[in-house]
This record gives sequence, structure tokens and C-alpha cells, in this order.
Amino acid sequence: MIIDKKKKLVENWFKNLRDLICKEYEQIEYLKSNKKIYFRKKKWKVNNESKGGGTFSILKNGVVFEKVGVNISTVYGSFSKEYRNKIPGASKNPKFWASGISIVAHMQNPKIPAFHFNTRFIVTTKSWFGGGMDMTPAIKNEKQKKYFHKIIKRMCDLNNKSYYPIHKKNCDKYFFLPHRNEPRGDGGIFFDYFNNNNWDKDFKYIKDVGITFMKLSNSIIKKNINLKWNKKDKEKQLLKRGRYIEFNLLYDRGTKFGLNTNGNIEAIFMSLPPLAKW
Repeated sequence: MIIDKKKKLVENWFKNLRDLICKEYEQIEYLKSNKKIYFRKKKWKVNNESKGGGTFSILKNGVVFEKVGVNISTVYGSFSKEYRNKIPGASKNPKFWASGISIVAHMQNPKIPAFHFNTRFIVTTKSWFGGGMDMTPAIKNEKQKKYFHKIIKRMCDLNNKSYYPIHKKNCDKYFFLPHRNEPRGDGGIFFDYFNNNNWDKDFKYIKDVGITFMKLSNSIIKKNINLKWNKKDKEKQLLKRGRYIEFNLLYDRGTKFGLNTNGNIEAIFMSLPPLAKW
């Protein structure tokens, strides 16, 4: 399959997944509040050396979601001299093409964990997929953590039984705050430079990761949607969000990639919660 066809298939999938997840989250809001609250979408374009753009969709101040952002983007151009040596296949030819979807959901109820998901396809002189999903609770719940990993492992095993242990280990290592010597949350899966020389199978896995995230996050949110909480619970959530922000600003590869490809600042920082404490 030629690379241009692959690009189109991936880009369309990310758009379709965005629409599915936004619709599902809007229905969850309606389930709890009986009010129709919709994502507000805003398109953006790159206006300098890189080209392309995307759309970020935000739903905030809901009964369930304090803030949830869903961003899709497709950008292309040339990496800067400082950045190209860090990207496979870009040292001699700095041209790139990248498309992706990124989702971060922060909840009103501190007993519902925050969720993060992203998948992407990047093309230089080489090409690969990347992404994953993880869950960050403010209040520990071991039963919920086991369920989260059980469903992810089941999905991974249907694709390749080596994926879950490798991608879980990657996630535990990546979503870690070394300056505090603590994990960001309950982990999940994370992978980068994912290319097994079978594009169709790799793309199927990417789609399975997206659908599993949608179903799994919906399930956990609905299970906890009516739990009671108090000010102490909220305080724990706000402090945990501070840790979340520290990771995203100090270590997150997506943040660094967005800044180095002249992405939209609002879209890059959509992952940040509206309120946090330290």
C-alpha cells in the first residue's frame, strides 16, 4: 500500500474516532444531568514553516466532566535543526508528516479517575505508530485498577500476546515523575516507534486501542457516576492534578512534539485541568 493511502486511512480513522467519543461523552453528561451539553469545536491552522492544522473539541463545566478535550491534527513540514536528530529517519531528510488524536478527561467527581489516550502516525523517511492509554485516580481503587488492566490485556492479547507486557512496562516507565519518585497514576499501555513490517495488522491494533479506550472509560465513568464525595476527596483530586501538570509540562513527548512542530498552543495545553493545587 502506498504511503499516501495509509495517511488518508489513518487521518479518517482519527476523525471518526473523535466523533464517536465526543458523542459517547455527551450522552454520559445527559445521562447524569438530563441536559444536553455539547463539545465546542475550534479549528486551527499552522501559520509558519510547518503546515496543516487540526480541530480541538472541548466540553467543560458539565456535571460529570469538569473538562474533557479531544484533539485531532495533521501537520507536515520540516523539523528544526535542533529537533531532527531526535526523530528516526529525519537526520538527513527533515521532512515529516504526522497525524494523531489525543484525549484527556478531568472529572468533577474525585472518585472518577482522569483518563488519557492518544494514538498517532508519523512519517519521515521511516513511518511508525505511537500512543496508548492510562488512568489517573485521585483516590486509589485496586479493584478498578485490576479491571482496567484486565480489559486492556484482553485487547492486546487478541492482537499479539507480547504486546501487553511490553507496552505496560513502557507505560510504567514513561508515566513516572522521577523528581518525586512516583508514578503518575495506575498506568496502562504506551508504545512508540511501533512498526512490525505489517502495516495492516499494526493499524488494526491502533483501531482496537481506540475503541477499547472509549468503551473502557465509559464503563468506569458510569460505574462511579453516582458515588458521593466530600471536600477532602476534592482536595486529593486537586493535588493529584498538580502532579499531572508537572508531568505534562516537564516530560510529555506529545507536548514537546507539538511545540517543535509549531502546533496550536491551546490544543497542546488542552490536557491541563481547569483547577489544581500544589
